[in-house]
Amino acid sequence: MPRILIIEDELAMRTALADILATEGHRVLVAQDGETGLERALAEKPDLMLLDIMLPRLDGFALCAELRRRGRLEPILMLTAKGQIEDRVTGLDAGADDYLVKPFSTDELLARVRALLRRTQRQAAATRELTMGEVQVDLARQRAWRRGKELHLTAKEFAMLRLLADAEGEPVSRERFLDVVWGYGAFPTTRTVDNHIASLRAKLEPNPEEPRWLKTVHGLGYRLERTV
Repeated sequence: MPRILIIEDELAMRTALADILATEGHRVLVAQDGETGLERALAEKPDLMLLDIMLPRLDGFALCAELRRRGRLEPILMLTAKGQIEDRVTGLDAGADDYLVKPFSTDELLARVRALLRRTQRQAAATRELTMGEVQVDLARQRAWRRGKELHLTAKEFAMLRLLADAEGEPVSRERFLDVVWGYGAFPTTRTVDNHIASLRAKLEPNPEEPRWLKTVHGLGYRLERTV
């Protein structure tokens, strides 16, 4: 039974969400402010979190970033009345997996919950470590090293590497990157994917101008060369 943590300060919304998810067979945990939510997330290790942004004591952006900083990989679905593009970008850059603007339908909420839980199940059986020459990447803990020196990769860059690894040498389209890594609630462009690949090459490739591992598939996207 999936365990879902709801971090929401409005009692009516928190109760409604809990009832909807419990009816679907989920075990529901709740927190009414950011600090309590962080404590429960770290202690309870839920399978999924529904996270409001406007929270007392610690806002949703800061809470999400702190969880990712501590290496917590559970999917986070942000729920908020804020619908501006800059708010969505801030939430996704902080490490959220998807974004849902209030008011929303029960059907859409449950569809996104199911999609995030399916993604987690696939990742559980997916590649955990990559070796690319002098670079080692631990996808589970979201850490990377070159010759023992730690590299800084963003949450989005780790998610892109995970998607490439799961493809097992097959090409991954730009549209697939946007759908899986950014989520259909965001509004990035295919150029966003190219920019992130360029950043990854600068960090991981011996010669970014002639990439050995992160290969371009012209007219489609990118693939990960088989690692050794």
